Amino acid sequence: MNEKVTPRATYRLQFNRNFTFVEATRRVPYLAALGISHVYASPCLKARAGSLHGYDIVDHNAFNPEIGSREEFEHFVDTLHDHGMGLILDIVPNHLGIAGGENTWWLDVLEHGQSSAYAAYFDIDWHPVKEALRSKVLLPVLGAQYGEVLERGELTLAFDSRRGEFAIRYYDHRFPLDPETYPVILAHEMDSLAARAAEESHAMTEWHGLVADFERLRAARGVPTERLRASAACKQCLAALFERSPSVRAFIEEKIAVYNGAAGHQGSFDLLHGLLEQQSFRLAYWRVAADEINYRRFFDVNELVCLRQENSEVFDATHRLLFALIADGSVDGLRVDHPDGLHDPRAYFRRLQDEACRGRDCLPGTATPREDKPLYLVAEKILAGYEHLPEDWAIDGDTGYAYANLVNGLFIYPGSERELTRLYARFTGIRSTFDEVWYDRKREIIRSQLSSELTVLANLLDGIAQAGRDTRDYTLNGLREALTEVVACFPVYRTYVTPESVSEDDRRFVDWAVAQAKRRSPAADTSVFDFIRDILLLSKLENREADYRGRVLRFAMRFQQYTAPVNAKGMEDTAFYVYNRLVALNEVGGDPRRFGVSPAAFHTTNQQRLRHWPRAMLNTSTHDSKRGEDVRARLDVISELVDEWPQMLTRWSRLNRRKKRPVDDAPAPSRNDEYLLYQTLLGTWPVEPLDASGLEQFRARIEAYMLKALREAKIHTSWINPNEAYEAAVTAFVRGLLDASAGKAFLADFLPFQQRVARFGLYNSLSATLLKLTSPGVPDIYQGTELWSFTLVDPDNRGPVDFNLRERTLRSLRDTDVAPDHLRSLIERLEEGRAKLHLIRKTLALRRDYPDVFAWGDYLPLESVGEKAEHLCSFARRREQITILVIAARWFARLLLGRDGLPLGTAVWGDTFIPLPDGAGGTVFKEVLSDRHVTTMAQDGRRLLRIGEVLSHFPVALLISADR
Repeated sequence: MNEKVTPRATYRLQFNRNFTFVEATRRVPYLAALGISHVYASPCLKARAGSLHGYDIVDHNAFNPEIGSREEFEHFVDTLHDHGMGLILDIVPNHLGIAGGENTWWLDVLEHGQSSAYAAYFDIDWHPVKEALRSKVLLPVLGAQYGEVLERGELTLAFDSRRGEFAIRYYDHRFPLDPETYPVILAHEMDSLAARAAEESHAMTEWHGLVADFERLRAARGVPTERLRASAACKQCLAALFERSPSVRAFIEEKIAVYNGAAGHQGSFDLLHGLLEQQSFRLAYWRVAADEINYRRFFDVNELVCLRQENSEVFDATHRLLFALIADGSVDGLRVDHPDGLHDPRAYFRRLQDEACRGRDCLPGTATPREDKPLYLVAEKILAGYEHLPEDWAIDGDTGYAYANLVNGLFIYPGSERELTRLYARFTGIRSTFDEVWYDRKREIIRSQLSSELTVLANLLDGIAQAGRDTRDYTLNGLREALTEVVACFPVYRTYVTPESVSEDDRRFVDWAVAQAKRRSPAADTSVFDFIRDILLLSKLENREADYRGRVLRFAMRFQQYTAPVNAKGMEDTAFYVYNRLVALNEVGGDPRRFGVSPAAFHTTNQQRLRHWPRAMLNTSTHDSKRGEDVRARLDVISELVDEWPQMLTRWSRLNRRKKRPVDDAPAPSRNDEYLLYQTLLGTWPVEPLDASGLEQFRARIEAYMLKALREAKIHTSWINPNEAYEAAVTAFVRGLLDASAGKAFLADFLPFQQRVARFGLYNSLSATLLKLTSPGVPDIYQGTELWSFTLVDPDNRGPVDFNLRERTLRSLRDTDVAPDHLRSLIERLEEGRAKLHLIRKTLALRRDYPDVFAWGDYLPLESVGEKAEHLCSFARRREQITILVIAARWFARLLLGRDGLPLGTAVWGDTFIPLPDGAGGTVFKEVLSDRHVTTMAQDGRRLLRIGEVLSHFPVALLISADR
């Protein structure tokens, strides 16, 4: 049996056409020297052409040719193995990309409808209430109303003579026609073909037989394999006849011209319209999607259709290549994207492990928990602060969103919450709480973007209600409104109810949502909410017939797949851009209501992770982050400067008010968007001096970000309904602020404050980095963040990384004697980023030398005592005779009290100590970062570390017992 591989430390690489397997192979020696054990790769399977993220996969069983060939992948893996490293792969089981005509499964469904061998692969409602859509897939791809697009001649009939196939073309889209409808074209005015082919009698005989063969396909609708075989044979004969017969060729070309009509002549498009009406798809204006789309999407992305992984045939078909890569040792572990979109995540994870175990020739569940989970597997699960990862999932943990917010909270000063809340309300005029904003945004998402999915649920629920005499008086509208309230009040992404399991957490979350919905409902009779609660928890089904139970189960499972996108869109993609009190808190997996984290809470959570999920991934930046770790670390400093921050806002707003424009009878940007912009500038301003070119590049980044933020907020503009005047006003405002001439007064006032905040933020980053690399779990480094990286949400954080610079910097650090004075110089020139890289490489080297201490060692919170005790977060990792101490400082602005000096030495820390727990080493520790020895002092029978001595050269410390 292969030994289960648990990563020591991972490094996330974003693969695309600009960063390929060949390029990644070149970087392996650098990552090995950094101390990384596994590359953690973004999706590498075949995605839509031009994809820069890889999540719009079109073929799960082929590598993305834009990233590299199978041979190049194998060379990449061999190079990893040569350096003692492995590979963790990000996979996308929930959905497939369907834009651009590259997904053969989807094209087959469009061509054959429910007779397609792949019809059951996708989550399609073939029997919607709207009769015109029954047995059809709605395709909301048109740029205008269907009739307008048709009569402009933008929909065209085309014939592929090589394959004998008819299709409809619409710009880059291709929609194959159902072969059984080919006779509509081929038999249209067929007498003209007979006259033209008088001397080709054999062609006419073959033609009549071919038309009859196409018509007979209707009889094979219920036998997909036979229908596919027969239609392929018919199309092959048609292609051959087209090639041999000039008369046939001319006739088909003539028919195409006739069907394609003439712009300006409305009646000339009747034939094409009639042909389209007979297809298994219905083309529609893209705005129709929100109300009528009848396939389940990834969130509200029409180009991503959801898969039915609960269908074992789908599972097998989408995992063949993956399991081959696991079996041959190419892939050591998986990150599963968006499991909340799956019908039953618990069952999916179990099957992943079982299949991986079969491929590795082991016996699941027979010996140890390791053997029950032979594959390293982490899930991209976003958890609320009051939610726990289900312990019966066959995974090693989540991907670390919760940890990113946990560690960030340490650097937010909780005593400023009330003042910042008042300031935000005073400056913006917004007095709504985050709860109110979140609820309102979820209702808006349900109404404007995910209405069609709600319609499906409401119709399912109505069918259930009508089946019982005690519930049949619930109206469809009443059920729909009640569902809207329950979903808008849902406190977590989803529950995980199955016929086999309804957990206490499931009950608690459903009960809470129903209670809140009742409270908000204006209806006099709220019994409908109790009905919904019973359905969601599969209650009161004992004496019901099988059909009723089946419908209840289908509704409950679909409901769970619906609340997740509503919550994600409502919170991450909307509320996080509306409620801007302190945007460092507005992070994926975070909660703006949680203002700061105490060391005690941090320690408790770490201890729980060590107990339950010791292999979970830890991150501080990801490809999904709203703001990179170094940006958030800067913005955290605002919470320490509540005396200065209001003054700065007032001055900047006064200096810049003439740069606003009136839009819709109000100055643009709004005060809320202006408030967001100032925080964004504070967090992202580069550390290096900007020349004219650098300032222009920075300005372009901020303009692009603000445009995205405005549209995500959906207040003054949106992706669906752009307000060009408002967007232009905000863009002009940004340019005015960042213009060397027009913004001179603002920049002169802004930059000194920004530079001071930035330095404190860099100290925060060092502390957060050390904590991540030493906490229980598997630390991940997002590409490029081993040096300072002040990026915003995608696409800003998915740009190219200067690996040459990082390699040169690492070599210079390795070639330099790490004496205490040199370490201090890294802090004095902190803007270079060498201090962060030094910290990472030294800490990862210690993890490599003592893997068991970090993987399984005890976690012991360390108490801090003395005048600056609140500025420390410290703990020990201990296993057998090895003790490692981790000491991180925080709240640097308050620590230094406005001084310009470094946060080092006794002058800053005074009489601040850390008492060591019993058995935590001897009297001497080696400080790993500075390569010096520190001696503890004795007091009242305890060993103490004097913080002023430990932090005399660097604002964090990593010590290992030296006299064991």
